Amino acid sequence: MPKLFIVSLGCPKNLTDAEVMAGELAAAGWQLTPEEEGADAALINTCAFLSSAVKESEAEIRRLLALKARGRLAKVMVTGCLVEREKRKLAQRFPGLDAVVGIHALAQAAKAIEEGRTYILPAEGPLDSPRLKARLTAAHSAYLKVADGCDNRCAYCLIPSIRGGFRSKPMESVLEEARRLADSGAVEISLIAQDTTSYGTDLYGRPRLAELLDRLADVSGVKWWRLMYVYPERLTPDLLAVMRGAPKVCRYLDMPLQHVADGVLKNMRRSSTEKSIKDKLAELRQAMPDIALRTNFIAGFPGETEQEFERLLAFVKEARFDNVAVFPYSREPGTLAASLPGQLPERVKAERVDALVKAQSEVVDRLNARLKGTRGEVLMDSPFFGRTYRDAPEVDGRVEVDPGTGPAPRPGQLLKVKFTGASGYLRRAKVIKAKK
Repeated sequence: MPKLFIVSLGCPKNLTDAEVMAGELAAAGWQLTPEEEGADAALINTCAFLSSAVKESEAEIRRLLALKARGRLAKVMVTGCLVEREKRKLAQRFPGLDAVVGIHALAQAAKAIEEGRTYILPAEGPLDSPRLKARLTAAHSAYLKVADGCDNRCAYCLIPSIRGGFRSKPMESVLEEARRLADSGAVEISLIAQDTTSYGTDLYGRPRLAELLDRLADVSGVKWWRLMYVYPERLTPDLLAVMRGAPKVCRYLDMPLQHVADGVLKNMRRSSTEKSIKDKLAELRQAMPDIALRTNFIAGFPGETEQEFERLLAFVKEARFDNVAVFPYSREPGTLAASLPGQLPERVKAERVDALVKAQSEVVDRLNARLKGTRGEVLMDSPFFGRTYRDAPEVDGRVEVDPGTGPAPRPGQLLKVKFTGASGYLRRAKVIKAKK
């Protein structure tokens, strides 16, 4: 049985595509291997959201093709967002590739590598739940993509041109996929999409994430449900009511805001305003005082004035976000923002990123000071480290757990702990009691 090694770059949404292709390849007779050494073929699932991601993807393609040239790989297949960004030019630029598959042709992955073909198809109809899927995450934690594509057309973003318009999976398909993930051992499932809070608008004429989440909360075996990539304007009262009322739904939201100054938000073509953002944060914390909030910000967007940046900096200091990611603006050809006046020097963008990171570090220090001595639950990712509900897999903080005199914790186990200290995004805790 030939062995295939998978490299998946970029976000969790991209990883779920790799899992679909892995399932198709496994069903076609390929043995999936986590080790590059000894593999017969490699699949690289690329990211192309930013120019830096394109460079990383291209570097990995060159590296794998060099292995092929030395006889260490027989075949190399490229899939993912870079395929959609470059279409058939990609195979022309890298003539050593054996197969190329676009993001709307995941089911053709096995056929493509066996026949040495290119499959790039248009996005059509509702998003299908995968017929086959091989998990590439830890056994206890999974991602469930409920929709793909985007209709928001933010000025800095290429996603609509790469992934197409917004498409949801039918609700019954999502529920069935969730049950399969639970049966495979997932006790934590994170719902993902380019815009999770728009779930259902294309199929049902209105957002139906609240109903979906309410039904998912009844799926047996799952202990934590987590919402990623939500838009503040679409966090409806019924959705918040489900979050409040369903014990298995983490009081956690990943809510990429990008900025807070009205002028920048307008130029970004975001529908938020400073007032609407602050009002939403107040609403969330009034409804759920223990809610954990994660966000992203872009520093140095074209035309961002010093005063607008200072508004963002002050907001970060005051808003008490649990986790913040900061990115310098990247000028991407094909986006509206690329042609805007007022493009800022890289030096200015870097300085502003550093200032935001420093401000958030001070926020985290204050949050950590209040954490010591409190009690909570930790979901173990390994015998030594786990996460609270306040931390999403891969992107947020983690907890170093001392089991005391008890047995070594198991990945996927929930532990009751007492927090003993923290440094940045690494917390420390001691086991009080293990949950079954």
